[in-house]
Amino acid sequence: MALDPSSVLLTDRVALITGAAAGIGRGVAETFARFGADLALCDRDEANLTAVAQGAEALGRRVVTGVFDVREPDAVADFCTRVGRELGRVDILVNNAGGTFRCSFLDVNAKGQDALVRENFTSVTLFVRAVVPLMPPDGGSIINLTSIEAHRAGPEYAIYSAMKAAVANLTKSLALELGDRQIRVNCIAPDLIPTEGELGAGGVERQRLGAPRTPLLRHGDVDDVSGTALFLASDLSAYITGSTIHVDGGNLAAAGWHRVPGDDDQSWSRWTG
Repeated sequence: MALDPSSVLLTDRVALITGAAAGIGRGVAETFARFGADLALCDRDEANLTAVAQGAEALGRRVVTGVFDVREPDAVADFCTRVGRELGRVDILVNNAGGTFRCSFLDVNAKGQDALVRENFTSVTLFVRAVVPLMPPDGGSIINLTSIEAHRAGPEYAIYSAMKAAVANLTKSLALELGDRQIRVNCIAPDLIPTEGELGAGGVERQRLGAPRTPLLRHGDVDDVSGTALFLASDLSAYITGSTIHVDGGNLAAAGWHRVPGDDDQSWSRWTG
């Protein structure tokens, strides 16, 4: 297939994005709309979800929204049925919804663990099962948001880290199981992408004031993740499946090594592990 500038476009494709009201999910939704996709968006945050939908509609895109908890099987099934009825199909699924809290493993109670498992892993399985039957015969793209913690230890986030690792492994298995349907399944593993949802009010500004601990010497942005999602959703990645793209400024490769200031405060000349 010869590539041209249109290969990156999502013209008239339908993308379902979970956790689309803020942060990375909102960034992906807004990017996909600008590149031509119609959208199915869900979140628990009705006000912000409405704002995202209105922005996409202003670009001429069709939008279906649902306000519900992605951990609830019946709600997921009902929403996907409505998406199929109103938009006809789903070409792209972005499993972005997730969340965590900081707590030592021994202090996480059964209820807290169940919430983490359902939000970060079970929701992915629910949407994949509901959406695959809506994908056209010529295939589609499933993009699962994991984390750098899927590939390293997550002290005080042990269950979250384990569930992100489970999603990364599930992605590989699904890439094999769904390959004969021409459905590609890949992961994006971000790190240091400040969002209000993760850091609280004013958190983005506070985080950016700190020294960025990445080989690129900067924090990431939701657009760094959105651009990667666009690549995985488009024809540019037609032969990529079962893979993880790390949008982390090089932190996984660094494996604990970080630049530290040298004698000149403006230089970053030494490394420490």
